[in-house]
Amino acid sequence: MLTLLNLLSAVALLVWGTHIVRTGIMRVYGADLRRVLSRSVERKPMAFLAGIGVTALVQSSNATTLLVTSFVAQNLVSLTPALVVVLGADVGTAIMARILTFDLSWLSPLFILFGVIFFLSRKQTRAGQMGRAAIGLGLILLALQLIVAAAKPITQAAGLQVLFSTLTGDVMLDALIGAVFAIISYSSLAAVLITATLTAADVISFKVALCLVIGANLGSGLLAMINASGSNAAGKRVALGSLLFKLIGSLAILPLVNYVADILEKMPVNDEELVIFFHVFYNLIRCLIMVPFAEPMARLCRRMISDEPETDAHLRPKHLDRSALDTPALALANAARETLRIGDVVEHMMESFNKVVHGELREERAVRRLDDDVDVLYTAIKLYLARMPKEDLAEEDSQRWAEVIEMALNLEQAGDIIERMCADVAVKSLNARRAFSPEGLEELNTLQEQVLNNLRLSLSVFLSKDIPSARRLRRSKHRFRILIRRFSHAHVERLHQKNVQSIETSSLHLGLLGDMKRLNSLFCAVAYTVLDQPDDEREED
Repeated sequence: MLTLLNLLSAVALLVWGTHIVRTGIMRVYGADLRRVLSRSVERKPMAFLAGIGVTALVQSSNATTLLVTSFVAQNLVSLTPALVVVLGADVGTAIMARILTFDLSWLSPLFILFGVIFFLSRKQTRAGQMGRAAIGLGLILLALQLIVAAAKPITQAAGLQVLFSTLTGDVMLDALIGAVFAIISYSSLAAVLITATLTAADVISFKVALCLVIGANLGSGLLAMINASGSNAAGKRVALGSLLFKLIGSLAILPLVNYVADILEKMPVNDEELVIFFHVFYNLIRCLIMVPFAEPMARLCRRMISDEPETDAHLRPKHLDRSALDTPALALANAARETLRIGDVVEHMMESFNKVVHGELREERAVRRLDDDVDVLYTAIKLYLARMPKEDLAEEDSQRWAEVIEMALNLEQAGDIIERMCADVAVKSLNARRAFSPEGLEELNTLQEQVLNNLRLSLSVFLSKDIPSARRLRRSKHRFRILIRRFSHAHVERLHQKNVQSIETSSLHLGLLGDMKRLNSLFCAVAYTVLDQPDDEREED
């Protein structure tokens, strides 16, 4: 029992080490890796090689699949090149399995020692994150040693030998058991390594070992489907295509297992090494053959998984990719893009408010619905940023984190103000049969147009951090304050002239001027953040 527990803990250590390597590499090179993938999808050979290279770095084909799935889910990459990248990832993980099974035990303590030193001393730097990756790589090498050490006593158990002696004829059953191995261990590498150890100990025949390896590859496809269960329809198609490719490859090679086993056993290499080599070349040949069929597979996946019907009338987050949380720069970019969507909704609210002012009462209900959309997106962004490990962020990322949450909060507050403005106009003007004076209406139109322009400029400054644009936005705020003061004086002058319409809508008109002033301050706040100057001139709300 203790030996079995040691084996399971070694497999768990292997999975954890892979996770740490992936986290460290993604935090340092995550943006570059995504850029490589996004630029390599135009041509199939480059997409295939990109899948191999990225998987070699992150030590996991599942991680590469998650990256590509997030691209497809956000409609940044089409399904066909994504499937080619996934095929390359399968080859990459098989090659890394071969490399990691060399005798590299002497590297494990070095990786862990220097990795801990760099990670603890320079945690928030690139060197610190590379130290994290070194720790993970050291744990992987250590886990592989422990798996081999724990598997050898198990192979000598009489009960286990009797159990595996039944795996002698049914290739489909043997492959199914291999798939179960991969799913239970959460790693096709661990399943293949255990299979090689069982083969070296003569617990299973070489033919059964090949079936188990084929099944382990199929199991990794099932794991990808499980991981993609929370994605949208586009993302699920990537995992389905990968699984179908592996299923087709399994069905093609299983009837030939006896023939392949006879050929390989004649080679002057021990059975344990042959199992690993078969794992590499099986994936290489299978994936190369499958590359030309990526487009037909994409069409099949689209037919099998249709787009989900839009059942919710509200907007839903579109860019908040959870797989990017391990890469702060990418996660912050996703949150910024979602914040821009809030800006678009607020812009629509301003346009609807202008219609309400001109007597279109039904637009007031549209503004309420749009404000609900703003609340949904803001809440999603807030929770997404809360999931980021803020204590591990570099200074630049920490500053951007604060900028994103501040911009999202300002836009959410702006949405509430616009909703209240529309309600005030509907109750105090339209329902009360009180109209603005022509001069007052023209002033509101001018202010609304200026606020809209400043909103658009603020979104541009938020995204680009362009210094000249930030200065222009700051100047626009000052001009807007002067305009508000001039219009306030003009309104008082109309009251002095006893303009009936101005008298009837005076409180509403002045209230709207104050609300416009607050809206403009919220939109222009990003200028002071970019210019890194204290907002001494921002007025108290």
